Amino acid sequence: MAASPFARIGRFLFVVAAAAGLAGCGINSIPTADEEAKAKWADVQNQYQRRADLIPNLVATVKGYATHEEKTLSEVTQARARATGVTLTADDLTDPAKMAAFQQAQGQLSQGLGRLMVAVEAYPDLKANQNFLALQSQLEGTENRISVARRDYNEAVRQYNTLIRTFPAIIGAKVIYGAKPMVPFQATTPGAEQAPTVSFDSAPAPAPAANDNTAQQPGQAAAN
Repeated sequence: MAASPFARIGRFLFVVAAAAGLAGCGINSIPTADEEAKAKWADVQNQYQRRADLIPNLVATVKGYATHEEKTLSEVTQARARATGVTLTADDLTDPAKMAAFQQAQGQLSQGLGRLMVAVEAYPDLKANQNFLALQSQLEGTENRISVARRDYNEAVRQYNTLIRTFPAIIGAKVIYGAKPMVPFQATTPGAEQAPTVSFDSAPAPAPAANDNTAQQPGQAAAN
């Protein structure tokens, strides 16, 4: 027996009401916000990788001029190895311990780069080297992009975390998705929230005292 028009209308209204209820519970908005935060995290990782890719050339260039900075260069190289060895996937964004490990490794690398940039103030010839100037400019731009990417990620995380804790989306977050709050990016080491200073506008510091065995004579700087 065919259903009456009223029964069909009733079923239609039920489906509409159910769909509206699910939408109100975050059936669409939660995964959208989740994917947005993960996409922003990918941007953060891309910028950190770009910085890591610049460091070998930077270290090699500085080494050719700053023969007294072997310890600082070694620290930067080691910090880079540790930073690139700590990976954080999109699925790890709800794990505070893994996020803390990633932040700490990147923060230590930032500090090492900061110390290196202070050290090169003592080498006017290096600061005038075109290859170094190009690397310095790229590093400065990358640090700025890292800052922007982290800010955008944190904003996406804020929106996601607010959504899954707010009624009625909290129902879908708990019942349908089992959603957990994501961890924002925060500096974990003193000064890690600051990009390394790479500006050379100030007057150079006096060069290290030379002796007969270690003095670098003009023309001995390594070619780029």
